[in-house]
Amino acid sequence: MAVTGVSGGGMAGTGLLDRERIIAKPGFNRWLVPPAALAIHLCIGMAYGFSVFWLPLSKALPATDPSCSNLTLIGALFTTACNWRVADLGWIYTLFFVLLGCSAAIWGGWLERVGPRKAGFVSACCWCGGILVAAIGVMTHQLWLMWLGAGVIGGVGLGLGYISPVSTLIKWFPDRRGMATGMAIMGFGGGAMIGAPLANLLMGHFKTDTTVGVWQTFVVMALIYFVFMMAGAFGYRIPPAGWRPEGWTPPASKSAMITTRHVHLRDAHKTKQFWLIWAVLCLNVSAGIGVIGMASPMLQEIFAGSLIGAPGVAFSDLDAAQKAQIAAIAAGFTGLLSLFNIGGRFFWASMSDKIGRKNTYFCFFILGIVLYALAPTLALMGSKALFVLAFGIILSMYGGGFATIPAYLADIFGTQFVGAIHGRLLTAWATAGIVGPVVVNYIREAQIAAGVAPGPALYTSTMYILAGMLALGLIANAFVKPLSDKWFMSDEEVASLQAKTAAANAGPTGSFGIGKGGFDGKAALAWAAVGLPLLWGVWVTLKSSFALFG
Repeated sequence: MAVTGVSGGGMAGTGLLDRERIIAKPGFNRWLVPPAALAIHLCIGMAYGFSVFWLPLSKALPATDPSCSNLTLIGALFTTACNWRVADLGWIYTLFFVLLGCSAAIWGGWLERVGPRKAGFVSACCWCGGILVAAIGVMTHQLWLMWLGAGVIGGVGLGLGYISPVSTLIKWFPDRRGMATGMAIMGFGGGAMIGAPLANLLMGHFKTDTTVGVWQTFVVMALIYFVFMMAGAFGYRIPPAGWRPEGWTPPASKSAMITTRHVHLRDAHKTKQFWLIWAVLCLNVSAGIGVIGMASPMLQEIFAGSLIGAPGVAFSDLDAAQKAQIAAIAAGFTGLLSLFNIGGRFFWASMSDKIGRKNTYFCFFILGIVLYALAPTLALMGSKALFVLAFGIILSMYGGGFATIPAYLADIFGTQFVGAIHGRLLTAWATAGIVGPVVVNYIREAQIAAGVAPGPALYTSTMYILAGMLALGLIANAFVKPLSDKWFMSDEEVASLQAKTAAANAGPTGSFGIGKGGFDGKAALAWAAVGLPLLWGVWVTLKSSFALFG
């Protein structure tokens, strides 16, 4: 069925990146949009894997002045004579997620106006350009350039890239909102699985007696990422107003938690529902990100000698060679958690289509409280398999929380501004990125200062406090209710906002011959382009985790 006016004609005066340019035409296959989103998310997801550069960069200079032991953070930003400390470099990781949340909040409304292609294009320029600036920082040994390039400029690219596909995918898959956003956001969790081993390979190739190979690796990865992100940005299409999948009509009896109307961006943050969902995301992420940050030392200090066939040998009694062995095994544990993180993004988001977003978060919080509370017992039992499984499920719910939240917002606030509302909500992630690691690290340091030896007891209080965070999240989720009518826009206001793409809000609705095709040849190629690198990353991660169970 073709409808006049949906062909995307009238392009005179529109630029290549403009929203009007990317309105889908009859014959377009909606299954081409998720791999476009994945192409961007798999690239910016390397933010999770940037720690692979810290140790090489901390040894970038062959020798340093003895006075470097007294180096301050300000001094580290400008020194050319002293090696950087891992703690100085680690601030880039903090900048990533603070800038991600802030830029998503600031420019989310702009993204809704200009469309996902322009946002994806700017994201690619910022993320890849930031990495190139960081490469110059490594070449000149200027840490402030690293912070500015990777942390600040790259962080802006992270925010725009992260939210660029959200509202687009929800509009393309109104029948499967959770699954659609889960497919894309799964890529952000999987980016490090591809990027970290690729970075190791490149650093090994470029390393010489005079260089650790990091700046060259930055340049190569920036160029690779730029190609993939541009392909993703130019692969984006948006459906015309009034489009819906062929043969699909909104269910006659909808859940009260799913609205068919729309809340304006200017009003969303004025509702208590926005702040309740903000708290839900912040508390879920704070608990999960705390575990991610301490996963490796936690496994090493709890199981110690039992990881290498020496049960009963405490962590403090291991020699340097044994500690190196268990560190390698702990890296496999971290890799397994990454797989659960990725799988959870797709599994839980898809599950939310069946059981509802609010019920999905009830699962996260109730199951999470039980698993966090049981973790000390599992550690005392010495059961590696149960311990790893428990934390794998926890990390699946951490990832699932990110993937489910856009659909939760669409259910409550409608789809018109969901990308921009999601951008503002990501300030919860920026907050959690500070709260989670700080709480966990300070509790651990306090325990050590109190004389608690490395082992299960060192993390008992931490697990109970994280369970308490989830209990607060459970309460916040329980209070999320449908919005009252006063918050929704009128039909006239919605029609006015959709005027540029409206073949039809007041006219016919239907598929217009768009969205068909399923998994045809073109879609198969697009999915292979993102799927094969992801499968390679999964294989590398699985290989490194085999040692965990001997």
